[in-house]
Order: sequence, then structure tokens, then C-alpha cells
Amino acid sequence: MLDDGLDDLLAEICEPTSPKQAKLETISPPNIHQLPGTSKDTIPKPSSSKTHCVLVNQKQRGNPLLKFITHVPWEYDDVTPDYEVGKTICILFLSLRYHNMNPDYINNRLKELGKKYELRVLLVQVDLKDPHTPLKNLTRICLLTDLTLMLAWSPEEAAKIIENYKIYENKPPDSIMEKVENDPHQKIINALSSIKPVNKTDAMTLLKTFGTLGNIILASENRLAECPGFGATKAKKLYKALHEPFLKRPHKNISEKKDEEFSENLNLEDIENIETESGSKES
Repeated sequence: MLDDGLDDLLAEICEPTSPKQAKLETISPPNIHQLPGTSKDTIPKPSSSKTHCVLVNQKQRGNPLLKFITHVPWEYDDVTPDYEVGKTICILFLSLRYHNMNPDYINNRLKELGKKYELRVLLVQVDLKDPHTPLKNLTRICLLTDLTLMLAWSPEEAAKIIENYKIYENKPPDSIMEKVENDPHQKIINALSSIKPVNKTDAMTLLKTFGTLGNIILASENRLAECPGFGATKAKKLYKALHEPFLKRPHKNISEKKDEEFSENLNLEDIENIETESGSKES
């Protein structure tokens, strides 16, 4: 009976204390591992607050490009890549001059990075007079390790690339795709202005004067020259561009012509007649 009573008493004592211990264990580890390096505040920041900014590796302190990142916020953080611009996007920064002195550096960084990110960018700052050989080597590394190679010729340009990756992180591909004109009128203007002496104003004048592309093509060279803004030279070039064939026929020499003559199906009588004709000409 004493043992049973003691067990019940211990059970009553332990029940209310166990949730408190569990609560302390869930709070204390984040305070230990997520202490900010430059603040005395022990309350960890929520991870969602960092999704709006570029996370920068502590090793990038002193990189001149950081002072040119002005269009998006950034902060130092304990991240594996040099720059984390999204949950699935990272950037490794490399100077060509540094790569020449430490050729194994990029390989070691790639081993640390592993396959944590879907899009991995190698941002290379070209700071050598003859960059072709090291760039060829880095291109090969990028092809083998599924890296996107981006080149910058100054810290300002490198910073711009990082900013753009962050700005377009959640943008649809339509925002960076070429705009396609669906208006037939605009397509005709673009086609006419692609002819070297004709600008968009000239193209609009042609459409206003003749009404349709077909009428422009049928117009004579003199009639084109009478349009406002046109002259004899511009009209001549436009007329030539609208009437010359798309494919130029190559000039055939005499031997090719003879080959074509004999390539047809000839019977014995035709061959004898050809020989007779050639013999008579020689005589």
C-alpha cells in the first residue's frame, strides 16, 4: 500500500512540471543559436523578415560592390553562398584575379554549397586584361556543375546583377520577355523601318499616303520620291528592297550548263544527234 500511494503522489507532482520543462527547451535553443552578431538583443528575428532582403555571407565584408546595392535591402547572415537572393536562388562571387591565384577556391565553395539551391549563379568580376583562358576554365566548370555564369566588368555592374536577381525573384517570365506586337499596322511600320534609309516616321508617311503595304509595293520609284521626307536616293533604296528577290540565283558557268544538259533522260538517237552537231561545228 505504501508503494502504491508513493507512486500516485509522484505522478501528481510530475504532471504539472513536465510542460514547463518542454516549454523551456523549445525557447532556449533558438536564443543560443540565433543571437545576432551585432546586437545585444537575445530575441531571435523571425525567418520571414529576411525574405525581403539579400542575405550576405560574412566573408563578403569589405567587398566594394556592397556599397552599390542601393535598390534592395541587404544584411549579413550565416549563409553558405556569398549572396542568397531567395529561398532557391544563390550567388557565388569570384574575381578573375583571385581565381588565378587560388584556382581551387571555386571547387571548394561548390563542395560546401552542395545542391541546396535550384538556381545557382557564379558572378565573375572580370579584372584581368586577358581574361579568355580563365573564363574558358570557369565556363567548363559551370557546364559541369549546373551553374549560371554571369560576367561583370566593375563592382557597380556586379551589384546591379545582384539587385536584378532580387527584384525579379518572384516576377513571371513575361516581365523580361521580348514584347511582341500584335497590331498589324505596327508590324508593317516595323517591317518598313527595318530597311536602312527608312525610319518610323517615313513608314507612317508611306502608310498614310498609299493606305496599304500592297499599294506601297506597287508604287513606282518616282511616286515614292514624291512622298514628304523622301528623295530620289531614299526612294531608290526602298524600291530596290521591295522588288529584289529574296534568294539570289547563283551564276552558272559553262561546265554546269553542260552537266544540266546531259542530266536529262536521253535516248541513243539524241546522243547521236548531239555528237553530229558538235562534229559539224568543229569542222
